[in-house]
Amino acid sequence: MVVSDVENQFEEVKLNLEEKEKEFQKAKAPLHETKVYREIEWSSPEGFPLTMDIHVPQTGKESYPVLVVYHGGGWLVNDQSIMEELSAYISTHAEYIVCNVNYRLLGDLDNTTHMNEIIEDAFGALLWIKENIAEYGGNPEKVAVTGDSAGGHLAASVVNMGRNLGKGEFSPDNLKFHPTYIPDELTIEEIIKKDMLKVQAAIISYGAFDIYESAKNGNFESKENAFWSFANAEARGLFGPDYSIEQNPELYKAVSPIYNIPEAGEYKLPPQLFTVGSEDNLTTPKTVKAYVKKLKAADQQAELWVYEGRPHAFLDSGSNEFLGTSFEKDAIQAIKKMIEFLDGVFYSE
Repeated sequence: MVVSDVENQFEEVKLNLEEKEKEFQKAKAPLHETKVYREIEWSSPEGFPLTMDIHVPQTGKESYPVLVVYHGGGWLVNDQSIMEELSAYISTHAEYIVCNVNYRLLGDLDNTTHMNEIIEDAFGALLWIKENIAEYGGNPEKVAVTGDSAGGHLAASVVNMGRNLGKGEFSPDNLKFHPTYIPDELTIEEIIKKDMLKVQAAIISYGAFDIYESAKNGNFESKENAFWSFANAEARGLFGPDYSIEQNPELYKAVSPIYNIPEAGEYKLPPQLFTVGSEDNLTTPKTVKAYVKKLKAADQQAELWVYEGRPHAFLDSGSNEFLGTSFEKDAIQAIKKMIEFLDGVFYSE
């Protein structure tokens, strides 16, 4: 091969890369403006402020469907900023108000937060959104939830356990959730009767569905779970020192969506899209497929999309050197799939 041939091949590769970069930048470029309301405080359990960012498209619609986002991080790390780029992309490329939610982590409040309280935060945020989102141009009757990893667990908990509400402390004798936020002049009984945590769609990305098995057979509550170290917190039981997986398995099952799937004849869940990377070793395609299979066995509507060649956390903002992922390289194709699904639910008429 002569030098000129090598140079020609190099130029051809260079041109192809430049063309792909142009295509990416075109795909990434906003289609419309958005207005973002930052750090809106929606509750403060035990004096701990909980906030959300609200992204509102500026396309002139009288009312928009709403997407509620719960971030991932093993219930121990991250905040809503890890979902900032996803929220911004959806709100500037589609017509949805996006509420990017913070919740308590296990290590918060001197490492005393329990798993049921995190779910109660997810429930409370949704109730606050339904009560207040009309002020931002959102339609409280058209709401979807989404989340990835631990956030996927919370979104699935909203869908499956959003009717399992009650008063009093969560315990083996009272497996009921009490949302962190309750709208004024409403009782927990009225929230249950009105089914106020009902949503119209859900997108669950590489979610965790079985806390019981993770605690029973894994290292979830031990220092071998690196997320405790990442959070600078001492490993402990998910429900405090008085309860354990051996003595109180019912607590762990109560916070696990996989044990709380209703039969469609009993309660019809909204349409759900599940996504997972084919190379995900943390939340494997096998576990997600098994969960989707259980939903379908209960005659619930669910579809699965496996993202070929991708590992865990492909929706995160920025880049992850350990996983070799970046938002620009990995997230956009998945988000387009999410928007397509949402449009089919909210804009199909």
